[in-house]
Amino acid sequence: MAYGQKILKGDAYKRAAIKRRHIRIRKRIAGTAERPRLVVTRSNRHIVAQVIDDLKGHTLASASTLDTSIRGGEGDKSAQAKQVGALVAERAKAAGVEAVVFDRGGNQYAGRIAALADAAREAGLRF
Repeated sequence: MAYGQKILKGDAYKRAAIKRRHIRIRKRIAGTAERPRLVVTRSNRHIVAQVIDDLKGHTLASASTLDTSIRGGEGDKSAQAKQVGALVAERAKAAGVEAVVFDRGGNQYAGRIAALADAAREAGLRF
């Protein structure tokens, strides 16, 4: 009998693949005081972005679709992701952050993740 990873199906397979990719990404990148990490967490309904200094373990700025300024807003999920990207960039700049390292959290750089990143770049945050 061979020992190995259990064969998963459907959503469990997808979540495991995202987790594997996230671990692979986190081996290479880390946030510092000069360039904190912009972490994007995505669910089916919401998206959350945080700017984290990994050396101190502090969150410097955050924004999500659950914020009162964005919650219940107009548009589809990509439009809301753009609003989150602009808001997190604005809050990061207010906290004194000019450049970040982008952590897509194992998700593909497309759709809502790309919309958030593009909006943050347009708002003046450097990647």
